[in-house]
Amino acid sequence: MKNDSFFDCLGCILIRVIGRFMRAIPVEWALFLGKRLGDVLYYFDCRHKTIAYANIKAACAGEYSTAQVARTTRNFYQHFGQNLIEIFFIPAVNKDYLKKYISFEGLEHIDQGFQRGKGVILLGAHEGSWELSNIICANLGFVFIVFVQGQRFPRMNRLLNYYRSSKGCKIIQRPQGLRQLIEALKQNHAVGMTVDQGGKNGILVDFLGGEASMSPGAVRFALKYDATIVPAFYKRTQGPHIKVIIDPPFQIERTGDLEEDVRRNLQRLVRIYEKNIRRYPEEYLWTYKIWKYGKTRKILILSDGKTGHLRQSQAVAGITTRLFAERGLQATQETIEVKYKSNLARKALAMSTCLSGKYHCQGCLWCVRTFLEPGVYQALQKIKPEVIISSGAQVAPLAYLLARENAAKSIVVMRPSLLSTRRFDLVVMPRHDHPPRRGNIVTTVGALNLVDQEYLNDQRQKLLQNPEVALKPDGFYIGVLIGGDAKKFRLSPQVVSTVMRQIKSAALTLGADILVTTSRRTSKEVVDCIKGECEGHPRCRLLVIAHEKNIPEAVGGILGLSSIVVTSPESISMVSEAMQSNTYVFTFKAEGLIAKHQRFLDYCIGNNYLFLSRPDELARAIVEIGKKKPAVHSPRDTRAVRDAISRIL
Repeated sequence: MKNDSFFDCLGCILIRVIGRFMRAIPVEWALFLGKRLGDVLYYFDCRHKTIAYANIKAACAGEYSTAQVARTTRNFYQHFGQNLIEIFFIPAVNKDYLKKYISFEGLEHIDQGFQRGKGVILLGAHEGSWELSNIICANLGFVFIVFVQGQRFPRMNRLLNYYRSSKGCKIIQRPQGLRQLIEALKQNHAVGMTVDQGGKNGILVDFLGGEASMSPGAVRFALKYDATIVPAFYKRTQGPHIKVIIDPPFQIERTGDLEEDVRRNLQRLVRIYEKNIRRYPEEYLWTYKIWKYGKTRKILILSDGKTGHLRQSQAVAGITTRLFAERGLQATQETIEVKYKSNLARKALAMSTCLSGKYHCQGCLWCVRTFLEPGVYQALQKIKPEVIISSGAQVAPLAYLLARENAAKSIVVMRPSLLSTRRFDLVVMPRHDHPPRRGNIVTTVGALNLVDQEYLNDQRQKLLQNPEVALKPDGFYIGVLIGGDAKKFRLSPQVVSTVMRQIKSAALTLGADILVTTSRRTSKEVVDCIKGECEGHPRCRLLVIAHEKNIPEAVGGILGLSSIVVTSPESISMVSEAMQSNTYVFTFKAEGLIAKHQRFLDYCIGNNYLFLSRPDELARAIVEIGKKKPAVHSPRDTRAVRDAISRIL
């Protein structure tokens, strides 16, 4: 608990002054003001409203539209404002007030609990008018004890306890009052406790569709001291009129396994509150992170349909999954391919996002509903991710909107088109795109990919086990990755012919075998050239033509088996994968590369990640490196991205 402070003193003064004013006007007027207070909080308490909206949306599991979720969120704030105002009314609450405004359903169930003579635990959750509920229980004709935790500010804490005790509540403070609580139950008194918000020391059970930490205290007391648990729920019907719903005494189940009994009974209790929360969602306190202590996390990958972009997103998702695992959390990944109604719709959504604010689009999503294909929109509505990952400018605006909608972390790979990089939690951008210097930007050398030692071992093993491939696990191989035409770049059959001859010459000199794969971008002329050079050659042990008969593990297997890799220069993704394979990587000079590709290659060459040669001098360069065997240098992109993601999780 903090020491006395200015805010503590100011809070006490305001509570006393405003309380006098509120008690001087009709209660209906005061609660009307409370409703308007809730509206003010709804519009200005943006951070908590975002959490509340995302929680309600997740709890509804796709049953509510965005408009219904937004309406429920506002209703919650209005009820919350009224609950705050009712705190000021506690000094004025008497039996006449309770008789006029409070009604009961199942009041006889409390008497049934007392008949056992072992004490009654009146169990609630953080819902309804929580402070007024204590006063209600204290005026039902039996001793009622509130088991409370000290609040942040001591003066306001003492004032609140004074209000409670003046209306018949007996106060026991945690954790020192544990013995008093046990004694109260032995004397067959009633104790007020809550079941939700268990925090770090709670027990994880299923709650509203996810794992949430719940307080096991009531169940433990019931198991150890045979006390009776009576669940209660408070529903505001209109203005000051409140209906108290009291369930029958909860029947504790015992198997002899204490911890399992606690967990199982706690889960059964939570189901009771789930039922009422789903019926009256505006009553629950949604502004905290309900599933914070759960052991599962969901990662959403937004794909633009481009394989290279998807692989980069998958690389980020893999790093994120491993980071969660290190913290004892299990992450699941879901990929949704984003399809716009038209190219114009894609541009319109991007422009709409540029005009959006940080919070006010939550609960609207008009542009998403309008510009996406219906099936994609429906799929996105049903998922509640904690992390959203996208790669490429086409899906970055959607990733931003969905991150705001779900109160999720947003990670975007590459420059996010028209949007400012400040809008995302993390931007992973290659240095050849000239990333700005900002705390939420991590700079990489090349394109992120799935290549690491585990991936290489897996793909290598799969290729070796392929019955159509006869390769030795300890062979000396030169891998060849041939791409194809790209923007302003044409891969010439003449250049490829020269390159293949040079590789064959180097292989003969070094006693190596050759493993070759093309890509789906490789032109027919280049494919014919490669076939002419490789088919029937004694050193060519593998030739994979991607658009004829592809082998899924060809690229990864070749990278895992090869000591030297030669790649065509036009694909940043392909060169980046090769450089991550912890081997010597060569490329050859070619005309027509765009400026950023050339910047990328120049940087990699300058840092010894990559060796560059003229096509007709490639054999000499490969043989020289093959004999000297200098240290292999690889970019540390994965480590940099890992550290950056760790900071935002």
